[in-house]
Amino acid sequence: MTTTSGKQKSDVPQGTLALMILKTLDVLGPLHGYGIARRIEQISRDVLAVNQGSLYPVLLKLEQEGAIASEWGASENNRRARFYRLTRAGHKLLEAEKRDWEQTAATIARFFEVKAGDLS
Repeated sequence: MTTTSGKQKSDVPQGTLALMILKTLDVLGPLHGYGIARRIEQISRDVLAVNQGSLYPVLLKLEQEGAIASEWGASENNRRARFYRLTRAGHKLLEAEKRDWEQTAATIARFFEVKAGDLS
């Protein structure tokens, strides 16, 4: 998928969509699925594309795990929509996922910094 600026959009990397959903709900509060997808794309500066086929299974999984809860309401254009919000368990999961992600990112960063002389 290409953006209007000509940039190629990438799919959200496997395993990171749940973290992005949790953080989006943490920052912005309750949102419907379409709103979550658009905010993730917006925060990524339109580098990432979130499609419904990826989004809704993750929302369902997070809800079944108790990390988010949902209820029906009216969207901005007065359409019926399911709004998702972070639960107490979701806040805890977000903190744990954030720590894991930061540790993984730091480990990968070390690989980019290493030089041959460092390994002798």
